[in-house]
Order: sequence, then C-alpha cells, then structure tokens
Amino acid sequence: MSPETPWIGAAEPRVDGPVKVTGTAIYTGDVALPDLAHAVLVQSTIAKGRITGTDIAAAETAPGVLAVYISDGSLGIGPVASFYSADNGPMGDGRTPLSDPVIHHHGQHIAMVVAETLEQAVAGAESIRTRYRHEAPLVRIEDAIAQTPPGREDIVRGDLATGLAVADVTVEAYYETPPQHMNPMEPGATTARWSGDRLTVYDSTQYVGGVRVALAAAFGLPVDKVRVLSGFVGGGFGSKGTVWPHVLLAAAAARRVGRPVRLVLTRPQMFTSCGTRPATRQRIVLGAHRDGRLTAIAHDGTTATSPGENVVESTGGITSTLYACPNVAIRQRIVRLDMQAPTFQRGPGRAPGSFALESALDELAHELGMDPLELRLRNHTDTDPSSGRPWSSKHLRECYRAGAERFGWEPDDRTPGTRREGDVLIGTGMATAAHEMDPGAAAAYAELRVDGSAVIGVASHDIGTGTYTVFGQIAADVLGLVPDRIIVRLGDTDLPEAPPSIGSQTVAYVGPAIRRACEAVRDDLLAASVADPESPLYQREIGAIEFGAETFASELARIGVPSLSAVGHHHPDANSPYAVQSFGAHFAEVAVDSLTGTVRVRRMVGAFDIGRVINPRTARSQLLGGMTFGLAQALMEATAIDPRRGQVVEPHLAGYHLPVNADVGTLDVLFVGGPDPHLSDLGARGAGEIGVIGAAAAIANAVFHATGVRVRTLPITPDRVVAGSGAGW
Repeated sequence: MSPETPWIGAAEPRVDGPVKVTGTAIYTGDVALPDLAHAVLVQSTIAKGRITGTDIAAAETAPGVLAVYISDGSLGIGPVASFYSADNGPMGDGRTPLSDPVIHHHGQHIAMVVAETLEQAVAGAESIRTRYRHEAPLVRIEDAIAQTPPGREDIVRGDLATGLAVADVTVEAYYETPPQHMNPMEPGATTARWSGDRLTVYDSTQYVGGVRVALAAAFGLPVDKVRVLSGFVGGGFGSKGTVWPHVLLAAAAARRVGRPVRLVLTRPQMFTSCGTRPATRQRIVLGAHRDGRLTAIAHDGTTATSPGENVVESTGGITSTLYACPNVAIRQRIVRLDMQAPTFQRGPGRAPGSFALESALDELAHELGMDPLELRLRNHTDTDPSSGRPWSSKHLRECYRAGAERFGWEPDDRTPGTRREGDVLIGTGMATAAHEMDPGAAAAYAELRVDGSAVIGVASHDIGTGTYTVFGQIAADVLGLVPDRIIVRLGDTDLPEAPPSIGSQTVAYVGPAIRRACEAVRDDLLAASVADPESPLYQREIGAIEFGAETFASELARIGVPSLSAVGHHHPDANSPYAVQSFGAHFAEVAVDSLTGTVRVRRMVGAFDIGRVINPRTARSQLLGGMTFGLAQALMEATAIDPRRGQVVEPHLAGYHLPVNADVGTLDVLFVGGPDPHLSDLGARGAGEIGVIGAAAAIANAVFHATGVRVRTLPITPDRVVAGSGAGW
C-alpha cells in the first residue's frame, strides 16, 4: 500500500548527529530546572567494616549547604528488589542506600550533601570526617574459593567421561580474565523533582521502566505517580541497565529539601557505583577425534559477586550452543568478595567465555595440525545442540567464508613464529562470535498528523546507537514518508512500555511493535476512508491505495481531525520452534615487537549475520565499537584492585587503559545473510554485543601464531608475552 521506499536498508545519517556535534543535545546533567540544588556523595574509604562515627558539624554549617544525610536509615527509602534476586527487581545493588553503618565494599555511599551549588556541595562533602572499625576484606577469587562450595554441574548433554575416553586428542587449559569497568562518556546522573505526591526524574539510564518501578517501590507510590525521562544517554554498555543507589538518593534528597536536586557521579565514583564485569577463572577441557570432530567439552567457570547479590557471569553460556559435540558439561561457581555488586557488561558471560573457549579451540587445532577455521567448520551445527531446535536463521558458514576471503586467511601458514618483519613478529588468528537476545515484549504508538508528518513514541532509549534514526526508518517504510517527516519520541515512561536497552533486543523486538503501530493507524484511516461515500477513496481496494503524506493529510483534513493514532504490540513467541542467535567470525592480524613484547593489532575483519540490517551505517558503527571493545579486552582493560585494602587502584581514565585512535588498526565489517524469516516480519536480530564476542580470542590466537606464546590471562601485556617466550625469539 505504501510506495516503494529505500528506507529499510538505507545508510541514513543519524538524525541526532547535528545536535550532538553542536553541543545542543540535552543530557541528564544538562537539564535546567528552576531552584535546582546539587547533591554530592561521600564514599567509604574502607572495603569492609562498620562506621563508628560521622562528624558532619562542619558540613552542616558550610556556606550554601541545605542538608546532610548519613547512613542511619533516616531518608525513608524503602527496599527495592535486586535485578538478580528471585523477585527480579530493577536494582543493580539490592541494599537500601544510607540504610545502616555496615560497610560492604570500598566506595560504598555513606553520606550525601545537598547545597545551592555544586561547588558548595563538594566543599561540604570534603569536610565530613568518618571513623570506622575496619575488617580485612576478601577481594581475590583464589582466597574465596576455599570458602565456597562447588558449583552445580549442568550436564548439558551426553556423558563427559565417555566423550573424553573416546577422544584421540585432548586439550586442557586454564584462562583468566580481570574485572573490567564500563566507562561511558556520560557518567551516571539523575535529576529529581517532586510536585506534591508526583515524582519526575531525569536519569541517564538504559531502562526507564525499571527506574520508574524502583522509585515507586522505594517511596511507596503508585507507578503512575512516577515519570522517568531519558532523552539522550551518553553510553552505557550495561552500567545503566539496572537502577543504582544514586538514583534513589537524588529523589530522596529532592523530597527532603523541597527542591529539584541534581546528582552526577564523578569519574572515580563510576568505578564503585555502577557495577563491574567480574573477574573470571575458567578451565576448558576438549576431546576430539583426529579428524577434528569434538567428542567432549568441559567448561568450568568461577566468577565473583558481592556479599548480597547473586550475579553470575555465565561463562559457559556460549559453550552450550556453539558447536556440535555429543558430550558437554558446564559448571559455574560464584564466590563472594567484599566488592561492589557486579553487573552485566557488553556481551555478559559470553565475552570472557568466548575468550576461553575460542582460545582452547585454537590450542586444539595446533595439537591436531589443523587449520583453526577448518576445525570450526567440522564442528558446525545447523541446530541448537542444547535444545535440538533449528536456528531461526544461521549464516555462520558464510561468515567464515566471506571473512576469510576479505581478510586473506592462509590456512597452510599456521606454524607459529615464522613470519617476521625485522624485529616484529606477525601473526593471524580467528574466532567465532555468537550472541542470543533477551526476548522482551514491547508496545509503541504511531500518530498521523494533518500536516503530513507522523510521530512515533515508545519508552525505549537511544544509548548512542542510533535508535532515533533506525526507528524513524522503520516507520517511514510503513507510512510511505521520508524519515525527515517522522518525529521519534523515546526515553519517557509516559510512552508505551518497552524492554530495557540491554541484551541486543531493541531493534529486534521494539522495531516490530513500531511496525504494528504504523500499520494499525494506516489501516484504521484507510478503512474509514473506503467506507465513507464522501471520500475520494470510497470503495477502493485498500491494498491498491498508495499511502503517503498526501493521502493521509488530505483525509485527516477532510474529516476535520488534527491527528489519528494507534498502538501496536509485539510479543516474542515463547513457544517458538526455533532457536535464535546472531553469529559472526573475527579475523585479526597482530604485530608483536620481539624486543619488548608490545602487541599491535594491525587489522581486523568481522563478518556478521544479524538478520535484516535496517541501517548499515549505524549497524556498522555498533559492530566497529564492539570489535574495539574486544581489542581493549584483549590488550588493555583491567581494573587493578589492591589485595589488602580492596580498593580500585586507579579509578580514572588516566590509569584505566582504553584504546585511542592510535591503538586501533584497520577494522572492516561485513554483513552476511539476510532477514531472519522466523523471528518477526522485520527480520532484524541483535547487533549491539556480538562485535565484542570472540574478538579477544582472535587477537590472542594471532599473538600465539606470531610468537608461539600462548597467553591465557587477559590483558595480553608486554610482560606476559616476554615471560612466555622464555629465552626469547
């Protein structure tokens, strides 16, 4: 019914680009409200113990200070269930903030100062003196394992012992990944305002619905008395996917002082306030026949969590579904450390899990004298081996082929340490990528306006990925409009509910809801028009009507209404006979300085099967970002924790190493496959996380090919490369 349009699949520029590059985009920390006050947090300087006294006299009398709150439970914040609890609440840390004097981790919020200006709040906070009874914290996985019972063994399929007994070759190896911190450009920020018993909160979040639920529970309000807005989010990567204590504290302060309050975390506070990717320890055992066919996989993972949460970095999740193997056993153990609550970070579980699994596959290929790509092809599966269901769509073989061709993969040149350019050793490596999606139900509304424009509204988010642009393209495709004529509204709980922007689900599951809404409002108008003798469309075949701005604008004007709207819904099929994942393959080339052990990634190629690509420009950007994330995981990122004091050693961007432009070589992204015919009529799957999964392993495998040194502990720093070389090259 709509004319042929190029909008689905068009590499449209981001509609939010101009306001961002000109500095006129309004983020949470930019929201200007009359009579705005500022809150600053005071954090614990110990990791475990108890507050024995807090001197706030100087803070209370400091210039501009409106109020000082300490850890005595007087703020009246009620309990809210944790995201990781049996109740599946929205909080990332289920402890009620400032509720008691017990210290559970370094950097725990222990006081808050509210003042007329930010500078006055900072000065007041710096004047507070706290006394503690200190206890020795437990901060290393190795120290906690002895106190932790073995994890539950989940025999995914077959019998591990039998699989190992029939293997011609076995490989056993241990891998370690460090804790990592998300560092979005925009820190956590909240601005809260009360109007009687109604609460409005501006928050930097990936989950406006969760913030709303948390605030309603914490303050005993009906959910419809709380409104949460988040127009732009300056990155999240998972750190804003749950609700953190500072959000509740900002709202509590605003209620107490009777004024709007803004609370913005500092960069050091981001290292102690919004979760981490926890450290992992992993053991992989592989068994295979001489022809490379796997007979057994064992994947044991140990990860850390906090004293009060049950966060599991499920390292074996990727292992259960990626390869055809008759005997697979996965065991997951969590140990409790005196650290902040971990959370999901981009590619949770699968990013560290794929490093171990894909490195072990490379080790097996070396033992067999086989091309690592050929080994993966021989264990490819057309069905989900954990459930037996066919994949809704899978083009992984094509990813291998297209990626290898673009990269120039040389299967016959796999002897380590043989390629040299002067003092530089050259190596190549590859790995598989796979990621499932969190299935979330969504609703959206579409409104046609008499001026020939349209409005799309949904309580989803643009966390820097181009959601405004892509949603506009989806609507334009249905309504026959150019995207410039579509206004997309996001980040407002007054709009129809959507799932959190986590788990690579936004376009895949919110996109179809937008299509339903657009189809509904289009069809409602056409149905009324073809039934109306006064309409020029009277008794026309609906399917033959070319629908666009001129059509609906003239019909709305004729019947004398300014607009017409409808709501659409999408519910993932919980009983689908198909298994759903996105797939991909990474190829990497590294150059290793034989004198210093310094590793440089010269180039990477990623070939990805993500279903229908709505906008190649924004999708490519996400995947390039994911690959850069993987490069950082492989070579740089690690949060150093003082083993005695339990504190982050360098909680700032000067000490926490992230890639800059000079660290990133040539990155190339290929899209493989096409629309997923069994997921939805939109046919799009997740792209937000698959770019990071497998990237670190591809780089680690390339380092081995270059040097013959197998580094099993991330990041791959020069000292680890040199130490592994023994006498040198």
